[in-house]
Amino acid sequence: MADAEPAIHSARADADRTATPAPAMPAADVEDTRRSSLRKRLMLGIGGLVLLGGVGYGGYYALVGSHYVSTDNAYVGADSASITPMTGGQVLRVAVADTQAVRKGDMLVQIDDSDARIALAQAEADLARATRQFGQTSATSEALAAQVQAREADIARARAQVTAAQADFEKARIDLQRRQRLAPNGAVSGEELTSATNAFAAARANLELARAGLAQANSTRVAASGQLAANDALVRGTNANTAPEVLAARAKVEQAKLDLSRTVIRAPFDGVVTRRNVQVGQRVAPGAQLMLIVPLNQLYVDANFKEGQLARVKVGQPVELTSDLYGGDVTYHGRVVGFSGGTGSSFALIPAQNATGNWIKVVQRLPVRVALDPKELQAHPLRVGLSMDAEIDTSAK
Repeated sequence: MADAEPAIHSARADADRTATPAPAMPAADVEDTRRSSLRKRLMLGIGGLVLLGGVGYGGYYALVGSHYVSTDNAYVGADSASITPMTGGQVLRVAVADTQAVRKGDMLVQIDDSDARIALAQAEADLARATRQFGQTSATSEALAAQVQAREADIARARAQVTAAQADFEKARIDLQRRQRLAPNGAVSGEELTSATNAFAAARANLELARAGLAQANSTRVAASGQLAANDALVRGTNANTAPEVLAARAKVEQAKLDLSRTVIRAPFDGVVTRRNVQVGQRVAPGAQLMLIVPLNQLYVDANFKEGQLARVKVGQPVELTSDLYGGDVTYHGRVVGFSGGTGSSFALIPAQNATGNWIKVVQRLPVRVALDPKELQAHPLRVGLSMDAEIDTSAK
């Protein structure tokens, strides 16, 4: 019993301690605990959002973003036309000013055409002279042909004379021989023999003269035939429109007309005038630059991509572009049409010399030519040199 009483008292003491309420936690500690719990939940939420965003970006880059390469190092360009005169002279009129829009065929500059008109008149006169000379040459051929026929008649007459002289010569020779046989018998007097001898000599001289006349007639015919052949060579197979001299003169007329037309300089295509440096009264020489015409509907973009971006860029891939002029509200669509033959630094006026020993690697950029849609250019015109942002879809074939 003695041992049980202490145990009962101990149990009661424990019960009394248990029944006594614990002291209350201060309100400040409760608020700190709540804020700490809220902070932990917020950090966990932010971390989850960051993780979710990273996963989303990684998925977007793997599925979409890795198929595009972009650059803001892109500029508008154009194949401008340099307006230069083909003929020299004094400027009478300048019909355009800087920044003025022109259409194809519009007059830009007029040069004094007085000299050109005189040259045209001279060329036309030379053409008329060449045509007349061809007519004269043709008529000469007919005259030479008549002369050849006349020489044939002369030859026939000379041959007849030779025949008559030959007959007279034979008759005189026979008469002389007969008298020479009779002279020893005294049947022929000396005077008669002398007359026969003289007649024979005269007949022989007449025969030689007739033969010389025949030879001369033949020579004259040969000369006339040669002149006819030479003249025929000038007109054979041609007429007044196809003769070489006429064609040459007509070509000079066409050249003179061309020079006259070149005194009026016209726009080669639609565009805008820039860098006009010609004034009325100025004397210009052929080849001097008067102004530039920029074709606003035929612009392109040279986008300078880093060398590491070009592994999958191919000709024909679509390109989306935006201009600083219009901002992101206007999007241009183009196509890759080619790559430059070298980087910009390789074509610089003073190329970098990397063999000097102090070489530092610099990422190079290669110009990529992008053709723009003319309809979009017409709706939202650009100017040469404007900055552009370009993005190429490398997934397109």
